[in-house]
Formats: sequence, C-alpha cells, structure tokens
Amino acid sequence: MSNTKNFGLGRVLGRVVVVLVCSGAMFVAACAKKTSDPPRRPPAPVTVAKVLRKTVPVRINAIGNVEAYSTINVKSQIGGQLVKVHFREGQDVKKGDLLFTIDPRPYEAQVKQAEAALAKDTAQMEYAHEEARRYEELVKKGYAAKDQYDQFRANAAALDATVKADKASLDNAKLQLTYCYIYSPITGRTGALLSNEGNLIKANADTAMVTIQQVQPIYVDFSVPEQYLPLIKKYMAGGKLKVQASPDQKGGTVENGLLTFVDNSVDASTGTIKLKGTFENRDRRLWPGQFINVALTLTQQPNAIIVPASAVNTGQDGEYVFVVKDDHTVEQHPVKVDRTFGDESIIEKGLDAGETVVTDGQLRLGPGAKVVIKNPAEGATK
Repeated sequence: MSNTKNFGLGRVLGRVVVVLVCSGAMFVAACAKKTSDPPRRPPAPVTVAKVLRKTVPVRINAIGNVEAYSTINVKSQIGGQLVKVHFREGQDVKKGDLLFTIDPRPYEAQVKQAEAALAKDTAQMEYAHEEARRYEELVKKGYAAKDQYDQFRANAAALDATVKADKASLDNAKLQLTYCYIYSPITGRTGALLSNEGNLIKANADTAMVTIQQVQPIYVDFSVPEQYLPLIKKYMAGGKLKVQASPDQKGGTVENGLLTFVDNSVDASTGTIKLKGTFENRDRRLWPGQFINVALTLTQQPNAIIVPASAVNTGQDGEYVFVVKDDHTVEQHPVKVDRTFGDESIIEKGLDAGETVVTDGQLRLGPGAKVVIKNPAEGATK
C-alpha cells in the first residue's frame, strides 16, 4: 500500500518538474527574443534650418560707455544773490537761453558811477584842450611863455589818458552787469539744480550751479585689443567705419554711428586702444554714462557659410552640427566656426550651402538617429 502511494507521489512530482522545465524554457526563449529584438525608439522631434551663403559684415564687438558730446559746468563770474532761476531741473535748453539772474542792482550802480566819472573827466579834458589851444596862439604871437603852453598841453594829454581809463572802467562795469544774466552756452539737457533762488553766489565757486550735457549728437567710447589696430587703420584709410550701438541687452534696438576717434597711444596696462564713435542720437536712446554693446564694422565678407548659432554644439572632439539627410536620419558633422555675431555663426569649413541642420532637440540625437521635423517650412521637407 505504501509503495503504491509513493509511486503516485513520484508521478505527480515528475509532472511538476516537467511543467517547471517547460516554463523555464519558454521564459529563456522569451528573454532571448527580447534581447535580440529591442523596441525601436520613436523619431525625435527637432527644429531645423537651411545652411545659407551670404555676405556678412566683419565686426569687432566690445562693451562701450556713452559720453556726452560736450559737458558744461555753469558757474557765475561775479558774486551776488541769485534772484531768479529760469528753468527746471532736467529741462532741455537751447544755446542762448537765460538760466540764472543774479541781483543786478549793485552792478547797475557801478555802471552809473563809471558813467559819471567819464562825464566829469571828459569835461575837464575838453577844457584843458581849449586852454592849450589858446596858449598855443599866445605863444605864436609872443604874448605867453612856451613853458606855460607846454604845461597846458601836458595837462590836456593827462586828461586824455584819464578819459580812456574812465571808458575802460565803464566798459568793465557794463561787462560785470552782463554777468548778472547767465545764459546757456550750448544746447543740451540740464542736470540737478545745485543753487536755488535766494542763495548767495560766489564768483568762480568750486561747485557748479548746474551741469548741462549735450546729448545730440553723442559719443560712445569703447576699447578693443591692440592686435586689431592694424586692421582698423587699414580700413579707415578707405573711408569712415560704421559703429553700431545697442542699448538693449537683447540686441533689439540698434543705433548707427561713425568711428570718429582713435587714441594716439595704446594703454600699456590693458593692451587696448581707445576708440570713439559719434551718433546723431535723434531718439535719445543713448544716455550719458550708459554701458552698451558696440560693434565696429571693418568690411564685408562675401559668400560666407551661415548657420544659426544654436545649431553648433561642442563635444570632446570640438564643435559639430547634426545634418538631416533625405531619409530623415542625422549625421554628425565636425565644423570649424570662424566667428559668431548675434544669433548667427560663420562656418569656416564642414558645411555647404543648402544643407539642413538641427537647431533644437540635439540632446536626444546621435549618429543615425531618426527625426521628425517640427518646422518643415524653414528646413527640409518631410
């Protein structure tokens, strides 16, 4: 009886072993199939652009500082009480506009005093000349001594000098009176008002009453490495060089000017040469003291190979781009970038005009990867 039970149990265990062996074989087969036939990755979505050939400017980029075309510190040439300010802080003024009035009454009195002195001495001079003329006639007739005539003539000459001195004093008094009225010497914009009505003004004080800056036109100062100096001198010989200034950090707004100044020496401490561009600044986008991006255009480079700067990637072996082929797979092309300006890169070698390059989505790509183009109108067709 026990043998029969053992035999039955053995048959059951045998069947279990067979099932387990078959299940294991099926699992191994499935794993082997999965390993040999991996699932395909879906095409990576990318944006693309065509490689272009066009003429581009050869530029030197720098950081510049805006400087007023001229800066005037307005001071008084006389002392007195400030009785009137004829402008507001930050107001635009024209050349010849009245800015300040200093109490003119003391200087008007000096003018009247000088006029009175001149009138008095003029009358005495005329009398002395008349006396000298009469004694000249008496001397000729022998009725008077010559030394008396000489005395009257000397008195008349002395009064001539006195009258000339009085005229000079009167002119000076009138000049001092004109200094009571301070006019703008330039067309520009006023700064902060440093002297208010009622203040006692000193002649030629250390502190200006107001500062006026001319902002139309305006200068932009910038410096470039000294190795560019031969190129700048070379292209300056052919005419004025264009300078572009962008007060917008994103490069949206551009002001155009001309290079008008090259310093006469290189700064030995920095190895740079100072340059200056002049801008009309009609819309007043440039403001004194402002730091801006500057681009000095030397010449034009024809037939340059251009791609968006975003298409260029940097790897262990250098710079490269992904080129989209007709079957919508990509190839990795090593390239040499000549320079980058704005959002474009000039390719020295590695690409030809008409090729399609990936500008966005490169992180999911590798050589031979399949792509789907999100902007076919700007790149290759699907």
